Amino acid sequence: MTGDWRTALLAMAMAMVWSKSLAVAADEQSGQLVLAEQFIDAFYAFEPEPLADILSSAGESRQDMLFYQGWAQGGNYVVKKRMPCMPVEAGKVSCSITVQDDLVLALGIDFNVTDTFIISFEGASMEGVETSSNDPQLYHDARDWVWGNRADLVQLPCRGAENVEPDPGQCVRAMLAGYREYARLKGLEARQPE
Repeated sequence: MTGDWRTALLAMAMAMVWSKSLAVAADEQSGQLVLAEQFIDAFYAFEPEPLADILSSAGESRQDMLFYQGWAQGGNYVVKKRMPCMPVEAGKVSCSITVQDDLVLALGIDFNVTDTFIISFEGASMEGVETSSNDPQLYHDARDWVWGNRADLVQLPCRGAENVEPDPGQCVRAMLAGYREYARLKGLEARQPE
């Protein structure tokens, strides 16, 4: 009989610890979602300083995202639909944003592209960001054509050179010139902005 109350007491203690662990995990996830939404706000505000601050602990992702932000600004990304950020697994949050941009318009692509940011966290600290997109094959074909046939347009602004840093705004504008040339060669008609 004595052992029964000890077992019950131990079970109650374990339940309280488990409950507290779940509450801490929920608070952590809530904080991650808030930070992920702040990241998206900063990214599409096209102001690099707030984005750099949010990404201060994100390693190489910091420079990648700052370059991508400059590319998005130079490519006139317009947010068409912003889905709420959602947890995808412990320590990872997914944020999907549908945008209209000059490159897709130049190729006459008849839909707006959705970019997805997968943000990795260690506790409350943003550790990295990966991106993916549903760009159609035509977009990739045009990019490959530009690099294969008009590298002279994009090499310096996109990759830089000795003592010359890449410039994302100039890079996307150079790529846009190449995409327009590709579209003319393929008989594609540009789409007008919505």
